[in-house]
Amino acid sequence: MARLLQYFIKKEGETKEVNVLVATSGDTGSAVANGFLGVEGIHVYVLYPKGKVSPIQECQFTTLGRNITAIEVDGVFDDCQALVKNAFMDEELNRHMKLTSANSINVARFLPQAFYYFNAYARLKEKGLLTNALHLTPENSNLVMCVPSGNFGNICSALFGRKMGLPVKRFIAANNANDIFYNYLRTGEYNPKPSKQTLANAMDVGDPSNFARIYDLHQGDHKAIISYISGATYTDDQIRETMKACKASTGYTLDPHGACGYQALKDQLQDDEVGVFCETAHPAKFKDTVESIISREVTIPDRLAAFMKGTKQSIPLSKEFLDFKSFLMKQ
Repeated sequence: MARLLQYFIKKEGETKEVNVLVATSGDTGSAVANGFLGVEGIHVYVLYPKGKVSPIQECQFTTLGRNITAIEVDGVFDDCQALVKNAFMDEELNRHMKLTSANSINVARFLPQAFYYFNAYARLKEKGLLTNALHLTPENSNLVMCVPSGNFGNICSALFGRKMGLPVKRFIAANNANDIFYNYLRTGEYNPKPSKQTLANAMDVGDPSNFARIYDLHQGDHKAIISYISGATYTDDQIRETMKACKASTGYTLDPHGACGYQALKDQLQDDEVGVFCETAHPAKFKDTVESIISREVTIPDRLAAFMKGTKQSIPLSKEFLDFKSFLMKQ
């Protein structure tokens, strides 16, 4: 995405720096920051909730410097997301600087994720693990995808993929204690609420922005949505138990987010189905948490360890939009 954006900047002869605003609950910020690091003509502002991302996650985007500015917001992820959305709607700010986003607010961020699901399907088909139909469709497939979900960009991309013909029978949206979408599936009513802090911090979202896309994709038809999408929600204690049980039975080390996906798939997969759950982060990003749960050491990959040697560079900011706007107007 970084190189593509740079290509269009040069092609259009754009002389004004493009400013990428990113709200993160932990993982998106590091991916975007490292993807855009050193890219000419682009400056990235990563907004993250103070004290609500893991130390290693924080190191991944606060130690880079150069064209990456980390902003530590005194609030939760939903506050960071609101700041970004309000910035796009502020006319004065948009006259002052050219703004875009690399969050799933931007379709160029989440649509490419659909290819991961096509790739997973192709690999399973190649191994002969799917229904032996000559032409698989969503209706005759036996494939189930389970996605740990917070802001719902990942599963939203998968749903777009299914609309394009991806042969997935159904999806499971796995939540932590932030059960807004889970409750919508049960009741047909969408009621955002303040997010709860959990072990699976990247999913701590109380008003997922991609719900609107899922809703519009199905013309607001609740029956259509629940016909092939189910939900699950897990407490921190349940996440801990899943991580311990998975390690004991399979030897695999789950991170807290993947644990939600693993357990939801285990709970809901039927005998005639083949299931895939998405593991969303390396367990070393949550080293202290994971080690305390499974009682074993988690090795930090060299690339992650390198970030920890850097010096934190972040700007503290309140969750008030006027403070954020004032900061950007001075840039």
